[in-house]
Amino acid sequence: MLSGAFSTLGRYWKPLIGMALTLFGAATLMMITALVVAASAVATHWDELTSDSSGSPDAAELVPLGIAFGVLMIVGLITYMLASAVVQAAVPVVLQEAVLGRPIRFGEVWKRAWSRVWSIIGTVFLTGLIMIVPMALFLVGFTGLMIYTISLGDEDGVVPLIVTGLVGVLIVGPVAVWLWVRFSLAPTVVVFENQRPVAALRRSAQLVRGTWWRAFGIGLLAYTLASMMGFMIQMPFQMAGALPGMFDPADMDADPSNGMIIAVIGSVMLLSFLSQMISQLITAIFPPLVVGLLYVDLRMRTENLGPVLAEAAATTLPEQYGPPPPAHA
Repeated sequence: MLSGAFSTLGRYWKPLIGMALTLFGAATLMMITALVVAASAVATHWDELTSDSSGSPDAAELVPLGIAFGVLMIVGLITYMLASAVVQAAVPVVLQEAVLGRPIRFGEVWKRAWSRVWSIIGTVFLTGLIMIVPMALFLVGFTGLMIYTISLGDEDGVVPLIVTGLVGVLIVGPVAVWLWVRFSLAPTVVVFENQRPVAALRRSAQLVRGTWWRAFGIGLLAYTLASMMGFMIQMPFQMAGALPGMFDPADMDADPSNGMIIAVIGSVMLLSFLSQMISQLITAIFPPLVVGLLYVDLRMRTENLGPVLAEAAATTLPEQYGPPPPAHA
């Protein structure tokens, strides 16, 4: 499974990495633009805050800063969520052609991925909601029990309360993981079978039934490898920021200007953005690719998909490589 994922990534790296780089690069550029706009909007208030000798700025002066950065966070969240959804739809689109040995162009990937992006968002939202429900019920019950214990003033009930919380976490955590694995194939189903979110969740549960531990192990390994690769990519950037003399406040004047402070902060943020974007390229592509291959593998095992794929691939070979040579008696 991992070999197939690496081989697909090596053969179709242009549409996969190109799509992810374009989307996450555009999202990062939008975030930087929003940051510049927000900084310019509160520039006068920033000067007032930094020049305030009392050391305790008025709360009214902090309101524009809070509003600007609050809007910035919302814009960033929506932008990255949309970019992630398109990438998550693009990976199965490329995989559809990869299992048949067909080439695919960037424009076709974009067209087909965008047509399924809202279903992908709905599927991810429903999956997260289903996982959150048991956790939310546990938190509500535990909070109510804690309030009841405190209201009684029973100090002896604190230890049983802690034990109850630990037991609850040990019960709710595996339930959330079980639900996540059960519905992990849903985004791939949305693209491969053109299903809506609810139907995709049902289809994923059907395919995972009887092979939960295999799906769990493969998915866990894929996400672990992607996280390790992402960490290794981010490490050089973090080390560069931690080198002596790099962004050292001691190198600045005793009374640095606002421009110097903004330049230092901007440089650190730029390095952080670059490392996170490069790392996100791996974490956004590799796990969905492995999960997509798992979907194809399960269908081949349970629904005899192999002959269908072989027949579909055979029909594309003459188009790509010309007609077969004539047979001799």
